[in-house]
Amino acid sequence: MDPRLRAVPESPPVEGRLSEIASLFMRLGLTAFGGPAAHIAMMQREVVERRQWLTQEEFLDLLGATNFIPGPNSTEMAIHVGHRRGGWKGLLVAGACFILPAALLTLGCGWLYVRYGQLPQASATLYGIKPVIVAVVVQALWGLGRTAVKNETLAAVGVAAVVTSVAGVNELLVLLAGGLAYAVSARSKRRSGAGGSRTPGAFFLGTAPALAGAVSPAVSNTSIFLVFSKIGSVLFGSGYVLLAFLRADLVQSRHWLTEGQLLDAVAVGQMTPGPVFTTATFVGYLLHGTGGAVAATVGIFAPAFVFVALSGPIIPRLRRSPWAARFLDGLNVASLALMGVVTWSLAQAALVDVWAVGIMLVSAAMLLRHKMNSAWLVLGGGALGNIIQWMH
Repeated sequence: MDPRLRAVPESPPVEGRLSEIASLFMRLGLTAFGGPAAHIAMMQREVVERRQWLTQEEFLDLLGATNFIPGPNSTEMAIHVGHRRGGWKGLLVAGACFILPAALLTLGCGWLYVRYGQLPQASATLYGIKPVIVAVVVQALWGLGRTAVKNETLAAVGVAAVVTSVAGVNELLVLLAGGLAYAVSARSKRRSGAGGSRTPGAFFLGTAPALAGAVSPAVSNTSIFLVFSKIGSVLFGSGYVLLAFLRADLVQSRHWLTEGQLLDAVAVGQMTPGPVFTTATFVGYLLHGTGGAVAATVGIFAPAFVFVALSGPIIPRLRRSPWAARFLDGLNVASLALMGVVTWSLAQAALVDVWAVGIMLVSAAMLLRHKMNSAWLVLGGGALGNIIQWMH
């Protein structure tokens, strides 16, 4: 039997499922470096290949839906998986456990930044982790692609999505065009009678003025919450898109932060594991201490829970509709194409020398031949990065 069509194992009781969900996403929140594409790749390996909570097709459908709603993509995937595995309680547990470790680490960075005006260098660890992430993402793309690209038409949709994405077309338009193109082409075939089957060292944060006591009294926890909930409700795309939104609101419009402080905040979000959107935690702490950090974190992530709760139950119904199913197929391939473009950029930043290439190749071999848990590879890559820097 095709392993992609295997049945999902019988589920344990609800309490056991919630414990499994909490354990998995707490660990991913501590080890998932590299941005949304890497996070989603690690989730695919855990929930499809290792634990068999979802089939490849179910995972792809959730990925397509996630790309089509605003908010942090990898966090929304975690919430979707939690909902599928543990219902409404699972939805809350998965999202909270994925966000919490990164938020706490980012909060600690904010405390250091305010107290000492700088952060320790993390470039050696990241140097070793990034090649591992490239291997993890490529492995996931290979597995998901074999399921998603069912025929030559879908392959053409994927190629077109890559080309248009590289040309700078908005990612939402790429996704919409991919879904519509395959839905329309499949319908036309049926009518005609035809069948279809930054580099090492870049994350060092220099000295910056401490902000404690320097913020205007007008910056309240309520205002922080409202600003970040608005951003979480309308933002599509990566952490770099988040930078543009934060700059417009916090630097140019409200003058709550300087340009340098904002760039440091985004760097912290990338330097820590888990969702890049925990940049909000750092900014909130700078603006109003621990209360501000909580307000910003809840504000930017709360819309994701709402959007997933609203869209999740619709996805299985869409799959039962022939036209909507074809649209999802095209959307899924376009999503993977976008993920591939991101991976290419990640590889260019990560594979900076022969040592980094070697870490990537060894990681790929461990993933493909020995099915090693990606969390151990991430930890090993970080240790190797520090050893290599010490040797030099």
